Amino acid sequence: MTESELGQRLMTTARTVAQIQSIQKSIQEPDGWKTINPAVRRIRIVNDVTYIVVLNMDRIRFSDPLESRIGTVFQDKHAEAAFAEHSYLQKVGGEMGTALRAYVPLMDSQHQQVGVVIVGHVLPGIWEIIYQQRENIVITFLLSLFFGIWGSYLLARHIKKQMLNLEPEEISRILVERTAAFHAMREGVVAIDIQERITICNDKAKQIFHIEGDVLGKPIRKVIRDTALPEVLEKRQNFFDHELHVGNALLWSNRFMIKVDEKVVGAMAIFQDRTEVARMAEELTGVREFVEALRVQNHEHMNRLHTIAGLLQLGQQEKALEYLFDMNVQQEELTSFLSARIADDNVAGLLMGKVSRGKELGIRVVIDRRSHLESFPPYLDHHNFVLILGNLIENAFDALEQSDREHKEVFISIAQDEESCSLLVDDNGIGMDHDVQQHMLERGFSSKQTEHRGLGLYLVDQIVKKGRGELSCQSQPGEGTSFLITFPMKEV
Repeated sequence: MTESELGQRLMTTARTVAQIQSIQKSIQEPDGWKTINPAVRRIRIVNDVTYIVVLNMDRIRFSDPLESRIGTVFQDKHAEAAFAEHSYLQKVGGEMGTALRAYVPLMDSQHQQVGVVIVGHVLPGIWEIIYQQRENIVITFLLSLFFGIWGSYLLARHIKKQMLNLEPEEISRILVERTAAFHAMREGVVAIDIQERITICNDKAKQIFHIEGDVLGKPIRKVIRDTALPEVLEKRQNFFDHELHVGNALLWSNRFMIKVDEKVVGAMAIFQDRTEVARMAEELTGVREFVEALRVQNHEHMNRLHTIAGLLQLGQQEKALEYLFDMNVQQEELTSFLSARIADDNVAGLLMGKVSRGKELGIRVVIDRRSHLESFPPYLDHHNFVLILGNLIENAFDALEQSDREHKEVFISIAQDEESCSLLVDDNGIGMDHDVQQHMLERGFSSKQTEHRGLGLYLVDQIVKKGRGELSCQSQPGEGTSFLITFPMKEV
């Protein structure tokens, strides 16, 4: 800026000198320097320039700050263009330092060039410029200091507010305690921000989802696909007490939004691994079914003994033997069939018990003779099959007990090949209307107003989801109900 302003001033000064008529005339006279030098000295002082040199066409000096140079030849080659009627600025190095020069041709009244005017000023150094601008610098410094202190105060107050008025050491302590608490929890904790990036993932969550390494800051959809946590942000809705199946694990999850000043900033999920608890519950269910089957068999055995004893007392020994033989043949036939076609003893025992239970209730239980079960589908075991068949058959018994049919029947079929495994339970009971079918899989829903109802089909549906299977139901009021469940035999 200083150089630009100085250049304009030098060029103006040089043109002013070149337009003075006395200088235009005197430059053509041998002793014209006596007129030119005093006039130029006054102009140099008034315009505050370092030097003004006036040359004739022979490059003889007619003015110079040093009078000893007047009359000598100007040797600088930078002035060559000025003798060709060119006006220009140039920065050159001289005895006094780097200077900025203005070159302007000197023209007479007939517009003929008679000389050159050179006006120069030594460029100031950095400290000289600073000294010249000292007032502006001081004012700028004071204003910058004032606004800097004011801005720092506002920024510090804003940051303090954002940090809930906590000091740095308090924040550090809370962070350490929170991190330790999260990792010590027996539940898996995962949190994400509004961009679905993981902000919290404790050790238990890594164990549940089989995660290794640091995942903070990574998109949750790429790290954990089965959390359903982004669904909270998409629907702006909390989800409590939901079951999730992740691999072979059964998880109980609570997912909720994280809000700051009523603004959603992320979401958090707490996972509890219920795999072992569910396995124990299924095992207890299976044990209950076996106990019931033993009770029924014991009751049936007592009835048979009473029948045989009565025939013997009546002297009907042959009929007693015939009854005993028929009973033994039926039992052996069913036992042989289940042993040959059903590879798992738990499922075979359940079916045998349900047949006996049906006889006690006056219900004929028919097992498809083409049924066979060699192995369980992926993700499932005998506990799951016992729970499914037990609940479906008991529901069929309940429906038939409310029916007025003379011939009550439950048909059971288990089919399996390399691709799939299917379970069919069909009854000719009272059936279900459309509204009941729409809600039958919901937890706690039951068409029977009795205690401890509404869990059977819900548990069946959870196992179907666990095994990646499909459940279909066909039912008509007064005609009966048919449940068909199909599981893939290969991992999906």
